[in-house]
Amino acid sequence: MNPLLALDGLPSFAELRPGHIGPAIDSLVADNAAALEALRSDSAPPTWDNFVRPLEDAVERIARAWGQVAHLNAVVNTPELREAYNANLPKVTAFWAGLTQDAGLFARYKALAASPAYLALSPAQRRVVDNELRDFRLGGAELPDAAKARYLALQEELAALAARFDANLIDTTRAWSHLVVDAAHLAGLPEDVVEAAADAARHDGSEGWKFTLHAPSYLPVMQYGEYRPLRETLYRAYATRASEFGNPEWNNGPLIVRLRELRAEQARLLGYPSYAHLSLVPKMAESPQQVMGFLRDLAARAKPFAERDMQELRAFAAAELGLDELQPWDIGFASERLRSTRYSYSDQEVRRYLPEAQVLAGLFGLIERLYGVQVRPASAPVWHAAVRFFELRQPDGILVGEFYLDLYARDGKRGGAWMDDAVTRRRLGSRLQTPVAYLTCNFSAPVGGRPATFTHDEVLTLFHEFGHGLHHLLSRVEDYSVSGIHGVEWDAVELPSQFMENFCWEWDVLQGMSRHVDSGLPLPRALYERMLAARNFQSGMQTVRQIEFALFDMHLYDDYEPSRDGDVLALINRIRAEVAVVLPPAWHRFPMSFSHIFSGGYAAGYYSYKWAEVLSADAFGLFEEQGVFDPATGRRFLDEILAVGGSRPALESFRAFRGREPNIDALLRHSGMTVGV
Repeated sequence: MNPLLALDGLPSFAELRPGHIGPAIDSLVADNAAALEALRSDSAPPTWDNFVRPLEDAVERIARAWGQVAHLNAVVNTPELREAYNANLPKVTAFWAGLTQDAGLFARYKALAASPAYLALSPAQRRVVDNELRDFRLGGAELPDAAKARYLALQEELAALAARFDANLIDTTRAWSHLVVDAAHLAGLPEDVVEAAADAARHDGSEGWKFTLHAPSYLPVMQYGEYRPLRETLYRAYATRASEFGNPEWNNGPLIVRLRELRAEQARLLGYPSYAHLSLVPKMAESPQQVMGFLRDLAARAKPFAERDMQELRAFAAAELGLDELQPWDIGFASERLRSTRYSYSDQEVRRYLPEAQVLAGLFGLIERLYGVQVRPASAPVWHAAVRFFELRQPDGILVGEFYLDLYARDGKRGGAWMDDAVTRRRLGSRLQTPVAYLTCNFSAPVGGRPATFTHDEVLTLFHEFGHGLHHLLSRVEDYSVSGIHGVEWDAVELPSQFMENFCWEWDVLQGMSRHVDSGLPLPRALYERMLAARNFQSGMQTVRQIEFALFDMHLYDDYEPSRDGDVLALINRIRAEVAVVLPPAWHRFPMSFSHIFSGGYAAGYYSYKWAEVLSADAFGLFEEQGVFDPATGRRFLDEILAVGGSRPALESFRAFRGREPNIDALLRHSGMTVGV
C-alpha cells in the first residue's frame, strides 16, 4: 500500500519513497474531486454533520499526505525527493486554490451561516464557518471567471517560486565550504568545533579543517575565531548566499522581484491597495499603518539603547582588541569578548553545563510541573537515525499527543528552527484523533563520543519551538480547522513560543536542566547570576535589528514602488539609515536569504515576532506576579491560551488570561529598556 494513503496512524517514513508521491497525490486529488462534487450537489440544507465535517475529512487527507512530503523536502532534501516534490507541487497548489474558489462550496457555507443550524453550532464551529467564508473571499471565490483563472495561476507560480527560493538557499549553503590548513587560523575556536571541522575534512578525504555555512560551523567562527581573515571569508560567503555573486542558477534576486509583483497583483485582483493590506485581513493587526506605527514607536524607544551598545562595543574593540575600525565580521567576535570581560562568562562555559539529555529532562519536567502532562520516549518510523519520538500523557496514562524531535544540522536540511503539525486533534465519531507535531532545530550533533551540548541561546530556541508544539499538542478543540495551531492569527502564533523562552532564565528551571559534562555538577549560582546580569546585553541592538527586518517586510509589500524607490537593496538601506546601528557592506545580500517573507509564510507578517512578544512578555508577567510555578496560573494559561487553539480570536484569549488589554511595559522591562540611557 502507498504509505501516503494510510488513513490512520503515524506517517510511515521508513517505507516512504519519492516514487510514492505522484501516485498518492493523483489518487487523493481524484478522490477529493468526487467527494467535493457530492457535497456541492447535495440538495439537503447544509449542516455541520452533512457538509462541514465531510469536507474537513476530505481536505485533511491531502493535507496530511502533502505535509509529510513537504516536511521530508525540508529535512532530508535529495535530488530525487526534490524532483518529486516540485512535480507535484502544482497539483496540490491547484487543489487548494480551486477549493477556495469553488462557488458551489462557497454557496453552501453561506447558506449554513444564514440558517438556524448556524446558531446551534458551538462557538468553535461558528468560528470555523466564519473563517471559511473569509478565506473563500480571500481565495478569489467572488471574482469573475477570468480573474479567478488568473488568481489561480498566481498562486501556482507563487508556490513554485517559494519552493525554488528555499532550494536555492539549501543548494548554495551545501555547496560552499572552506578548508583551513594552518592550525594557527583556528585560534580561539572551541575544541568541539575544531574536532567537527577535522571530521568533516576527513570525510572529504582532505587534511585540515572544513568549515561550512551551516550554523554549528559558521556561528562559532564568527563568535570565537581570532583569525580575522577567516571570519571575513565566512561572513562574505554567508552574506552573499543565493545572490548574483554565486551560481547564477541559485540567484534569488530575480525571484524576489517576481514574488513581490505576483503578490501585489493578487491584492489588486481582490480589491486591496497592497499585499500588506491583504495579508493583514486574517491577522490581529488592522492595517499596515498600525503595524509600522507600532514598529517605529518601539524603534524610538530602543534606538538610544542600541546606539549606546554600539558605542561601547566600538570603544572596547579599539582599546582591547586593536580593532580601530569595527567591521561587520568583527561584531560577533568583539561582542563575545566584551560580554566575557564585563560579565566574566562565555557561551562556551555555560554550554558545558547544558548537555542534551539533561536539558530535555529539565524541559519535560517543566511541562509536567506547569500543565500536568508527562513526556515519555516512544517509538515510531523516522526519516533520519538522529530523530527521536516522544509522547505526552496525562498522569492516568491517557495519550494527549506525540512529537518528533530532530535537533541536529546536516546537509540537505533547511536552516533555522521550526515546528509544524503532522496530525491535528479532532473528533472522529466516537474516537478522538490525538495531535502529532514535528519539532526541528539545527544544533551541533555529538562529536568524539561525547554528548551534544547546547548554548543558552540554543536552549532558548528549543523552548521556543516547544512552545509552538505545546500550542498544537495541548489543544482541547475537536474541530479540525481551529484545533491546535490551526486558525490562530499569524501575529499571535508566536505568543506561546516566546512565552516559553522566559523560563530559561529562571534559576529553578536552569539549574534543573544543567549538569556539567565532565564533573556532573549543576550550574553554579554565581555563574547564573552573571548570565542574568548579561541577559539584556546588547538588547537594544538586537531589537532594532528585528525592527529593521520587519519594516523592510512591511514596506516591501505595502508602499514600495521599484520605479520610484529603486531595488530592494535600496529599500533596506533606507530603513537601515532610519533604525539600524550596524550597517553592512554594500555587497551584503540579506534579502536573498530572507526566507521568512519570501517562502516561509511571513510575507507582510514578520512584525509578528515583536507584536507577539508584547503579548508573551505581558502573559509571563502574570506568572511573575503570582509565582513562576504557580499551578493555578499554569492551568489558566493552559485553559485560556493553549487549549483553545484558534477557536476564538487571540485577543479574546489573551484578555481571558490576563484580565485586561495587552501592555508593552513587560516587554520593555524584560529587555532592559525602561530606564534612561
